[in-house]
Amino acid sequence: MARKWWKEAVVYEIYCKSFCDSNGDGIGDLRGVMSKLHVLADLGVNCIWFTPIYASPQIDNGYDVSDYRSIDPAYGTIDDFKELLDMAHGMGIRVIMDMVLNHSSDEHEWFKESRKSKDNPYRNYYIWQPPKPDGSEPNNWGSYFREGNGSAWEFDETTGEYYLHQYSIKMPDLNWEYEPLRKEIYDMLNWWIDLGVDGFRLDVFTRLKKPAGFPDTNKTPDPVLDRNGFIADGSMCTNVEGIHEIIHELYNEVFGPRDCMTVGEGAGVTHENALGYVSRGREELDMVYHFQLSHRRKYSISADHFRTVQKNWSEVIERGGWSVQYLSNHDSARQVSCYGCDSEEHRASSAKLLATLIHTTPGTPFIYQGEEIGMVNVKYDTIEDYNCCYTLGDYNSMIASGVSPKEAIDTLAPRSRDNARTPYQWNSEENAGFTTGKPWIKVNPKYTEINLEKDLATNDSIFAFYRELTKMRRENPAIIDGKLEFLCEESPDVIAYLRECEEQTLLIIANYSKNTVKFNSPEKVALGKWQRILTNKNNTLPSLEKTRSLLPFEVEIYELKK
Repeated sequence: MARKWWKEAVVYEIYCKSFCDSNGDGIGDLRGVMSKLHVLADLGVNCIWFTPIYASPQIDNGYDVSDYRSIDPAYGTIDDFKELLDMAHGMGIRVIMDMVLNHSSDEHEWFKESRKSKDNPYRNYYIWQPPKPDGSEPNNWGSYFREGNGSAWEFDETTGEYYLHQYSIKMPDLNWEYEPLRKEIYDMLNWWIDLGVDGFRLDVFTRLKKPAGFPDTNKTPDPVLDRNGFIADGSMCTNVEGIHEIIHELYNEVFGPRDCMTVGEGAGVTHENALGYVSRGREELDMVYHFQLSHRRKYSISADHFRTVQKNWSEVIERGGWSVQYLSNHDSARQVSCYGCDSEEHRASSAKLLATLIHTTPGTPFIYQGEEIGMVNVKYDTIEDYNCCYTLGDYNSMIASGVSPKEAIDTLAPRSRDNARTPYQWNSEENAGFTTGKPWIKVNPKYTEINLEKDLATNDSIFAFYRELTKMRRENPAIIDGKLEFLCEESPDVIAYLRECEEQTLLIIANYSKNTVKFNSPEKVALGKWQRILTNKNNTLPSLEKTRSLLPFEVEIYELKK
């Protein structure tokens, strides 16, 4: 059986709103993407993933969809998208779409009809519940965006019932128990595949199934963030019994017959339950995201934690599953600021080290726009400059609990999703070359020192290093098929591992620290003849000696010569 193309892919995530603006309105668009496809082809990616570009009121930057079959006018037209598909496919680049199937916008025609009356044909497209006898909400679930009084239920006066919204009040949850809704979604997904789309990333797919009876959560409330007795409990609607039947039906109706790539994103996916979604016999998904390395509230990774997570997920792959390798995306802060070092001295080296770890461990690497030039976090002075719904909701909760505005911003800035959503930094011109107008969100002030044009002008650019990694993935079978074996596991700073298959053995050595450290080759390594094929420190000796010093954030890849 031929290997699936997505196992060899390098996926590049495009957050269209912040990528490139072609018409000066301050919002990135499809024609802006088309103008930069040659850059992505040069980088070596062979698949791009669009975060939602459908029609949307943009309450949550497109994750509130008002029409699943149209392109938001801010981004272009369906004809623009068809042209982009043709252009990308002509360059050997596949295109996958973000699909938001847990909820829609309250401006979607389905919801407009649903709220009109209890006997409307669309009523059961969403989750409606009557009030308790005292008129209060059906349960104590809190919204993740913590709007209004903090509840995940919103009362609608027209019919006298509450609708469920795990996220924004303007993002009601869809009712996957209702067959007419499911069939409508299957038709829509097949329509996109007929258009030429190569696959889907399923947003928060683990939350499509809700617990029967909508019981209260017993989770202890967060004293600062949870308000009025409503508790945001991520486990209440995650991996609920019956979720596999939903995903399997999606496979039977859409994914399997059409042979498209599928990647699931959602809380609650671990190495312990992943095979339930991605093993070959399950007929559900091709691969899944997990949050065991990258997370919105995690600011560092120890070498030991990295080893543990990678070993656990390599076992998932060895048992017939597959996973995504990434450290940052549109929902997280910038990986160099969180997991590397964004100082002038170490930014480039740590960016290259992190890239190596992600591109040479088992799974499919996902590059998030900007990490290939080492973009870093931003900190705005006032809450008015922030856009992220989580950031705004948490800020208001903290202020209500007595926290000062400065302390609230100091706490929230490092983890805000806006860190990843600032405009792409193309050059040092005004607005980083992103737009000739006023950008929808402020450009990171560091754009004059960190941008693609300046990076490419250096002799050893981060972009060029990423390009070498994508090339290596195409040319080295051990990166795709090789078993993972960690070495020197007692070291708190050195991450060293082998990737070994029948045709090839690779050795990766990384100094994951700001200090110079000693690397002592274990006997298995010392006895071999190794040739260095990539390094981020070109002024070091290319030979692998029994004992050698590794510079801060130094990373090297060696091949065993037979």
